[in-house]
Amino acid sequence: MEKFVITGKTPLHGSTQVSGAKNVALKAIVAACLTDEEVVIRNIPLISDLYVMAEIVEELGGQAVIEGHTITIRVQKFASTTISLDRAAHIRTSVMFLAPLLAREGKAIIPNPGGCRIGARPIDRTIDGLTKMGVDIRYESSDGYFYAKVISKEKLSGVEYTFEKNTHTGTETLMLAAVLATGKTVLQNTAQEPEIDELIALLTKMGAKIKRTKDRTIEIDGVARLHGADFEIGPDRNEIVTLAIAAVLTKGDILVENAHKADLHSFLAVFEKAGGGYETKDTGIRFFYKSPIQSVDATTAPAPGFMTDWQGPWVILMTQAQGVAVVHETVYENRFGYVYNLKKMGALIQLFNPEIVNPETFYNFNSEDDQDYFHAAKITGPVNLHNAVVEISDLRAGATLVLAALAAQGTSTIYGLEHLDRGYENFEERLSQLGAQIQRIKED
Repeated sequence: MEKFVITGKTPLHGSTQVSGAKNVALKAIVAACLTDEEVVIRNIPLISDLYVMAEIVEELGGQAVIEGHTITIRVQKFASTTISLDRAAHIRTSVMFLAPLLAREGKAIIPNPGGCRIGARPIDRTIDGLTKMGVDIRYESSDGYFYAKVISKEKLSGVEYTFEKNTHTGTETLMLAAVLATGKTVLQNTAQEPEIDELIALLTKMGAKIKRTKDRTIEIDGVARLHGADFEIGPDRNEIVTLAIAAVLTKGDILVENAHKADLHSFLAVFEKAGGGYETKDTGIRFFYKSPIQSVDATTAPAPGFMTDWQGPWVILMTQAQGVAVVHETVYENRFGYVYNLKKMGALIQLFNPEIVNPETFYNFNSEDDQDYFHAAKITGPVNLHNAVVEISDLRAGATLVLAALAAQGTSTIYGLEHLDRGYENFEERLSQLGAQIQRIKED
């Protein structure tokens, strides 16, 4: 068992870089399996989720070679169309292997995906779309596997499909399936995250005929085959936001060298309104403390809105703000599990459910998955956070608790680092280089 030991109230100073985007790297690995040629993906984050995805590629009969921050994928032929329950249980993105397996082999056996438990996170929208493309899919509750098979002896069929609600994973999986399908596919009400556009750029480099024709519409003309490519992914937006808030919480001043303003508009708008300082430079973005933080409400939403992954860090910032702020989660039905730990550290947070006229259309999660969870938090600040022993419940909650410990008086201990390691590479080392008093300790 490993833990962080963090002594707070130390201002962060200096410059750092963020890793390549996790939400691009994992999907790019799946895209690489659509061709029998070599695909090189550069600037990958060396995180546990990526290693699991590489293991799945090898389990299916491919090669996945990691050298530095580059992974080279080649799947000349699938040796298996089944993903083991053990590996899939660790990562939600494993379900996306449905696309290359169905496109190239016409069948797939994949477990119900795992990953962070921040709600039900069903894949019903993905399953429905693939069914419309000519796939027979059944789920066996007895073993936890999806059994999928292309009905036609030919291959997947192009389709006009409209997602009932926004789905990042569903959009990407149907994109991956459609690039090798017969005919034209038009996907409506698709997710708009910039990471999806990066995946489109990779697929285009591989020979796919795919483009976003307008907001929330993607058109794909299926091709007979794809070829190899060399692709570099961009910086991780979630890491940038985490570091920006860390700078202000500790009354510090840091430069995130490879950060881009373009994909951060919805964050920077509320960050600046709250009094956070930032300056765009040729080499990145400087984030700094400039004045007492003011309370600003935030509501999570699919892109181009305020990301659900930024919700926890924003709550921490609001504990240090003047006044009362409300943070409303609309993407996942159960994403305030970390609040219990923040209260242990002295945070004044009240969970509640706002009155919504039509919750079925307002919220992005399925109403049947809402089991009386709270969807909003009222945060009163500023408070003097203090040290505590806390446990990480999921990836973004991990970053949230680290931020809380950096802002707190005294020395805190954080367990459950395996969740944080799924998305942040050498997080404690980079924070330490900025002046944070943080240690990773392995217990006997």
